[in-house]
Amino acid sequence: MKKQAMLLVLGVAALSSVSATAQAADINAGKDAFETCRGCHVSVGTSNVYPTYYVPKVGGQVAAYTVSALKSYKASNRPHRTMMANTYDMSEQRMEDIAAYLAQDKGGSTKAIANGGNAANGKKLAAACMACHNDDTSATATNPRLAGQHANYLEKAMTEYQSGKRKNALMQSMVQGLSEDDIKDIAAYFNSLNGLTTVK
Repeated sequence: MKKQAMLLVLGVAALSSVSATAQAADINAGKDAFETCRGCHVSVGTSNVYPTYYVPKVGGQVAAYTVSALKSYKASNRPHRTMMANTYDMSEQRMEDIAAYLAQDKGGSTKAIANGGNAANGKKLAAACMACHNDDTSATATNPRLAGQHANYLEKAMTEYQSGKRKNALMQSMVQGLSEDDIKDIAAYFNSLNGLTTVK
């Protein structure tokens, strides 16, 4: 019994040590770290060269999702060479700092570039998406905000999940049966909502 008690004490001490050494996300450090990202993520309508699509709006994005996305680029689970290069040696602390900065940055442009899709039809098709993509911005939120995102970026993301270029079993299953027009309409619906902003 004494041995078990001692192990319990040591375990609690170890957990306390981890908690004490873990650093909270630093918004100011995140702002500084984001400087290298500004060239692409602060102007409305900045386009990726090829394939051509508008660089995603990240102002007001859920922090936990931003960290997850950066980790995916670092692990090469998302196919974008610039993002993979920017994250290959990025620490988790730096990711969390950037994510915290972006989550609170909501004062930039709300302009979202449309794609000509049918937003009304997209709303019907997106009903199954809303369980996860309901624009929850609480501190415990983990799913990405899609509201207000550039339409052709959303099309690109869904198409990459369909093809397997983006690795996420749940998302791959959700988009497998969608046609090109379905994807365009869903993107048009989320694009029509108020939400994400361009970083100011």
